[in-house]
Amino acid sequence: MKSHFADRAKITVKAGDGGSGCVSFRREKFIPKGGPDGGNGGDGGSVILEASPHLVTLYDFKLRPYYKAANGMGGEGNRKQGKDGDTLLIRVPCGTEVYRDGDIIADLVFEGDSVCAARGGKGGRGNDFFKSSVNQTPRRFEKGTPGEGWDLLLKFKLIADVGLVGFPNAGKSTLLGRISNARPRVAAYPFTTLKPNLGVLETPTGKISFADLPGIVEGAHAGKGLGFEFLAHLERVKVLLFVLDVQGFSSPGDPYADFKILLDEIKQYNPFLLEKPFVIALNKIDTCGAELAYSDFSGKHFGISALEGTGVKGLVEHIREVLC
Repeated sequence: MKSHFADRAKITVKAGDGGSGCVSFRREKFIPKGGPDGGNGGDGGSVILEASPHLVTLYDFKLRPYYKAANGMGGEGNRKQGKDGDTLLIRVPCGTEVYRDGDIIADLVFEGDSVCAARGGKGGRGNDFFKSSVNQTPRRFEKGTPGEGWDLLLKFKLIADVGLVGFPNAGKSTLLGRISNARPRVAAYPFTTLKPNLGVLETPTGKISFADLPGIVEGAHAGKGLGFEFLAHLERVKVLLFVLDVQGFSSPGDPYADFKILLDEIKQYNPFLLEKPFVIALNKIDTCGAELAYSDFSGKHFGISALEGTGVKGLVEHIREVLC
């Protein structure tokens, strides 16, 4: 099944051109040439990007990468100014960064955040503007100026309270389905999660949003596996939730080795991410048949079974306390 999630898109925006001024003369008796009365042209429409909470992907921008605002209308006689071109409003997901020529020009995080991505051209002046005591019949007018046009890169970073981090098949998607309203794809083979999944949990103190990211593998910071494309989404979460297979992934029977690899991958990608508070969930305790030693882990950690629900309530309660 084809994924409709995209967190990057290149688009071209073109603002409207300004309308040209008009050359016109009144046709009245005793007024030389009728007198100039050419109106100014209207301004071209601008292109505005605005953050919307109702969008969670940039996929539509891959299908439609070109956007153009309306041109301004030309001026008319009797000093009538041409109509301004309508502003083109483009809605993007909250959490979208906008880049132009490699530089970020806006970070649209909250609902209603906006940026003018391309400014409309100015309308030209009609011949009425150029009349003077020494030139009562000017035929001079101005053309409208072109609207701006830019190639933009959009980068979408999920906004969530908690980001689930782990190796493939650690049980992140199963845990997300257990604690939230999400219904992610779950299967017993690597890289089941090919795109981030969002889930929301209702608690007595409010909603908690969770983002399940594709599994990270060793070397993800350098582009290996799927994790490289999605590590950026961790930048906006408040808490990191490490979900580890209690039986180990990189080293059988050693979940702490997995934890150290994940920490190193995140550190090499962006060391500031490790300043966020984090919680450790040792998953699949239902498969062990016996208590495992967790002495290698410092700080708060929980043994859970996302499949059966064991220990999940305590984990969620602790996350709620960390967020409060």
